[in-house]
Amino acid sequence: MAVSDNTRGLILAMVSSLFIGTSFILKKKGLRRAAEAGLRAGVGGYTYLLQPLWWAGMITMIVGEVANFVAYIYAPAVLVTPLGALSIIISAVLAHFMLKERLRQMGILGCVSCIVGSVVIVIHAPQEHTPASVQEVWILATQPAFLVYVTVTLSIVGVLMLHFEPAYGQTNILVYLGICSLMGALTVVSIKAIGIAIKLTLEGMNQFRYPYAWVFLSVTVVCVITQLNYLNKVVL
Repeated sequence: MAVSDNTRGLILAMVSSLFIGTSFILKKKGLRRAAEAGLRAGVGGYTYLLQPLWWAGMITMIVGEVANFVAYIYAPAVLVTPLGALSIIISAVLAHFMLKERLRQMGILGCVSCIVGSVVIVIHAPQEHTPASVQEVWILATQPAFLVYVTVTLSIVGVLMLHFEPAYGQTNILVYLGICSLMGALTVVSIKAIGIAIKLTLEGMNQFRYPYAWVFLSVTVVCVITQLNYLNKVVL
């Protein structure tokens, strides 16, 4: 029996969550060891780059992100994105056993809420119109409403980076989480566009001859690097 594209996408998204959730634990163990040997990442240290365990976590995360990237090629973003919450569950459970971080009642409630929310969104996800080319994605991305959304998002990120991070970054984890989450929203859009470009290119319609594809690729790289930088500060 043939497997539908949506099913492939959902399976890849769940595998991605497994790898990404595990990577957080490996990276945190590496960050802890690095903090014992030098300046910790939370205050600008980069000694974690010398830790093999951190690199093991990084490689695991890359594998997970690649699986997530391919999932966006097969399934709509509205189905793939909510399943990313499963990585939170995996990280919480592994942290309880591997990092000796006790999973309290509120943590368990949060995990259950993530599962329920993901299931509800996946079950009731609306039908998504898949753009036929990167040009079509570009047209949608340059609509006034979306441009306003991008402007507001980047403005908030800028305020968090320039004002709130220096003042409250070390005492309030929401600053770093806010930056990662807001940049992640833009990452989803750009990754979906690149996924469509790769799929159509493999089918014989080269999308990388258009400058739009490279714009989306550049946005993806910038967003991912920014998220990784602040994610390391969140983890430790």
